[in-house]
Amino acid sequence: MESQPQPQPQPRRPRGFAATAAAAAASVSPTVTPSGSAGASTASSGKGKREREKEKERTKLRERHRRAITSRMLAGLRQYGNFPLPARADMNDVLAALAREAGWTVEPDGTTYRHSPPPQHQQHLGAFPVRSGESPLTATSLKNCSVKATLDCQQPVVRIDDSLSPASLDSVVIAERDTRSEKYPSTSPINSVECLEADQLIQDVHSTEHDNDFTGTQYVPVYVKLSTGFINNFCQLADPDGVRQELSHMNSLNVDGVIVDCWWGIVECWNPQKYVWSGYRELFNYIREFKMKIQVVMAFHEYGRTDSADVLISLPNWILEIGKENQDIFFTDREGRRTTEFLSWGIDKERVLNGRTGVEVYFDFMRSFRTEFDDLFAEGLISAVEIGLGPSGELRYPSFSERMEWRYPGIGEFQCYDKYLQQHLQRAAKLRGHSFWARGPDNAGHYNSRPHETGFFCERGDYDSYYGRFFLHWYAQALMDHADNVLSLANLAFEETKIIVKIPAVYWWYKTSSHAAELTAGYYNPTNQDGYSPVFEVLKKHSVTVKFVCYGLQICSYENDEAFADPEGLSWQVLNSVWDRGLKVAGENTLSCYDKEGCLRIIETAKPRNDPDCRHFSFFVYQQPSPLVQGVICLPDLDYFIKCMHAGDITGDLVP
Repeated sequence: MESQPQPQPQPRRPRGFAATAAAAAASVSPTVTPSGSAGASTASSGKGKREREKEKERTKLRERHRRAITSRMLAGLRQYGNFPLPARADMNDVLAALAREAGWTVEPDGTTYRHSPPPQHQQHLGAFPVRSGESPLTATSLKNCSVKATLDCQQPVVRIDDSLSPASLDSVVIAERDTRSEKYPSTSPINSVECLEADQLIQDVHSTEHDNDFTGTQYVPVYVKLSTGFINNFCQLADPDGVRQELSHMNSLNVDGVIVDCWWGIVECWNPQKYVWSGYRELFNYIREFKMKIQVVMAFHEYGRTDSADVLISLPNWILEIGKENQDIFFTDREGRRTTEFLSWGIDKERVLNGRTGVEVYFDFMRSFRTEFDDLFAEGLISAVEIGLGPSGELRYPSFSERMEWRYPGIGEFQCYDKYLQQHLQRAAKLRGHSFWARGPDNAGHYNSRPHETGFFCERGDYDSYYGRFFLHWYAQALMDHADNVLSLANLAFEETKIIVKIPAVYWWYKTSSHAAELTAGYYNPTNQDGYSPVFEVLKKHSVTVKFVCYGLQICSYENDEAFADPEGLSWQVLNSVWDRGLKVAGENTLSCYDKEGCLRIIETAKPRNDPDCRHFSFFVYQQPSPLVQGVICLPDLDYFIKCMHAGDITGDLVP
């Protein structure tokens, strides 16, 4: 009996690298294929390669989309749930936070267990406990709601089966939808048509919960910034009676101290190294009478080049004279327009200022101040010195100057086209081995462009190309080198004195992939980079205190949906990055938000309630409103704000 032939096993189709190798072998050995098939094989290989490239691009797009969604989810958890997630949180951090919120204990190595049974009311509801920042709705906050609408306005709960392990939370935690919420398709029942508007409701909830709840919290000293204009352009005290009146008012409010701007453009106005301090000596004597501390700002920038400014302080006249002959000492945009807000840090080490470099000019000014007021340092009257490192005293490029007709929320422009910074860029490109990269981007738009309108900042734009990454890294490095050079000399001039550096809050376009406004300002902080950590490493080297601008409201008057702005998300990233490096943090309010809710948010930012390490601001600077808004501000009672910061007993209330 003949044996039946055994079926031969089918050869496995090669995959991955094997498939690529097989295709390559077929393309280089067409003679082994039947006649006429060599061309087909080559065409097939080329088509397969194109498909693989397309699939790679689709994968990259899906990954970016996923990261963008993840970023918004994490921002929502931090903003609305007060979850203490790190700046670069991953799913382990999220799961651990959710598990802890459900009553579980999560060890650092991931070991998870329930330490004790949840409270009775939580077992009944099967819900997360209410966080300290999420108080139940009050009768005041719901005064315009019917009883039925009040029930509909309750927060949705997330139910968890206690029998399930925390490891499975990511697959079984489901937000149940109550049948009553079907009437209101909004993502949050708080926005239902029968309830108060969200901003009003949030204000009522926070005010009833926190009005008298700052007693016993950390003491945060409050400094008030003196109005600009008391010292005239001849360095004379222009209004002694006005100074006494303002200091007397501050003293009655128990202010800890005052902030005084020492303007380079006034003190060294007419001739290099000829310093006039007489007006400041008289001002400091007045402050000494009231026994208040002084923080001094070394103001190397211009002030008042806007339509609303009533005082104009330019850079020193002798600097402007040099600038007429050599305009490249100033920052320059792509069109060749110059801004005199600040000297380009391309000349930090160039002897173009009557034989001195930029950093030498700054050092001589700081040393003159330290020598002139040595007695005040010895008394301890001058408690700290803030070093101005850019426009408005902030560490940034003048990328969004109103003099250049920039208007919010424009992305701004790169400021690196003076010949000195261009020479630095050429050296960096040559060192990298790509001399043709020694140029600024030609598709980055203009001051008032939007990211999606440009080829550089749009989704998957050139900012993330090899050239884009090189340029942005160089641009940010120039900013950090400037800070490093100036702070090194500042520490020599002000030994054993606290040094402060002001960091800008460039929050618009923060929710886009490129973070365009931050890039032009000098912070390389797109969604796939952490642009603040390298800056804070430089500041840590000099042991400075970081001062950051706090935006009182979640949505200020500047913001709109088109700007993709997120001031709270930016604050979260910056503050955690600073604190993680052991640096001290201070705050300063904006000149636009003076309402009740805004100040309560600032207090919560200054001393977070849920921080396990009890971190808080080392001090806070209150900027007084300009005369143009004195009559319309919502917070005339500064006494309340200071008592909250001081953690004292609050007997009054803010004027609504």
